[in-house]
Amino acid sequence: MSNSLPETVPTQNPEMKYGEREIEEGTLITFPNPRIGRKYNIDITLPEFTCKCPFSGYPDFATIYISYVPDQKVVELKALKLYINSYRDRYISHEETANQILDDVVAACEPLEMTVRTDFTPRGNVHTVVEVKHRKEEQTIF
Repeated sequence: MSNSLPETVPTQNPEMKYGEREIEEGTLITFPNPRIGRKYNIDITLPEFTCKCPFSGYPDFATIYISYVPDQKVVELKALKLYINSYRDRYISHEETANQILDDVVAACEPLEMTVRTDFTPRGNVHTVVEVKHRKEEQTIF
């Protein structure tokens, strides 16, 4: 018996695939809020989040929930998807994941309010949910 792969199995292509390039090049993109002055919620669920445990290297899986009240800008969803996918090879804790996503999305769209909730799939009988919040400070007009 030979240990070589059958001819029908494709060999690894060292060239990056288009999706990998989009993820690597991806940045958070925004567009103008179509209803400035109206307070409304935008709720986004990202059920296929992956990253790696910084201690063991094991993969972690989560559903990310982002809820925000926009101010001047709204986050473009494809850009957000690519941004979230950029975590797949990152070594990052559950706690830092939630905080980093909040920091990055707040920096991009400067919402009035935002909550990021990371609900990690149980691993080793441990289930972790981390929730972080942001609220834009009221500006005092004199």
